[in-house]
Amino acid sequence: MIQKIAGLSGMTDQVIATDFLISTKSAVKNMTFALTEAVTPEAREILRQQLNYSIEAHERIGQYMMKKGYYSPSDLDKQLKVELKASKAALKIAK
Repeated sequence: MIQKIAGLSGMTDQVIATDFLISTKSAVKNMTFALTEAVTPEAREILRQQLNYSIEAHERIGQYMMKKGYYSPSDLDKQLKVELKASKAALKIAK
């Protein structure tokens, strides 16, 4: 209700999805690094499985965000508008 009054309806989903997308991207980077450092075949296999899971999660989240209009990685003008809207909402909350 407060979100609707403040004109922020839908922003929570976008913020959560964006945070999740960033987290999965970080997981992919960390798993890749860990995989290069793993010594045993068993550890490498576990890390490969986790890396694949993280890549799949990142793809699913990205697809969800694109479908909702939260993320447009191949249309920079559209993405800029999304980012500006999110920035204005963040500034509105801070006031």
